[in-house]
Amino acid sequence: MDPNHYRFRGVWRLAAPASAVYAALEDVQGYPRWWPEIREVRRTGADSGDVVVRALLPYRLVIGLTATRRDPAAGVLEVAMRGDLDGWSRFTVTADGQPGGAGGTVGAGRGGSRVLFEEDTRPGKPLLRRLALPLHPLFRANHAVMMCRGRRGLAAHLAERGDR
Repeated sequence: MDPNHYRFRGVWRLAAPASAVYAALEDVQGYPRWWPEIREVRRTGADSGDVVVRALLPYRLVIGLTATRRDPAAGVLEVAMRGDLDGWSRFTVTADGQPGGAGGTVGAGRGGSRVLFEEDTRPGKPLLRRLALPLHPLFRANHAVMMCRGRRGLAAHLAERGDR
């Protein structure tokens, strides 16, 4: 096992329609309004920008993002990451097939939605690489907390907008 290689996967179920969830996730500039760990977003180009992230651990990451896939029909948003983290990250949004959900793709029905989050990354920051072995479980836990707060923040944001 390479302690510097991280693969994350998680599922968020939200009460909002898939089209509203996709639109919120596509608006990266808006993340700091609802995702506590995303402290700042700076646009660097038409399909690129830097995000400043700080979760529970006392360090901040600056991650350059470049959109590599934006496919509303498939519900896919994917970015390449560089900087303090190198790799890729992807959200896949579909209508939720669970009871109360609509089943199908983005925009199908007004039921709930399912968001699949996937990430494959390595630290670009030298300090994180050096600490990877002893702090690997802590880094994973820090990421889990960030994702949990992201899901809750997005659910609240969508509810405030009336996307339920």
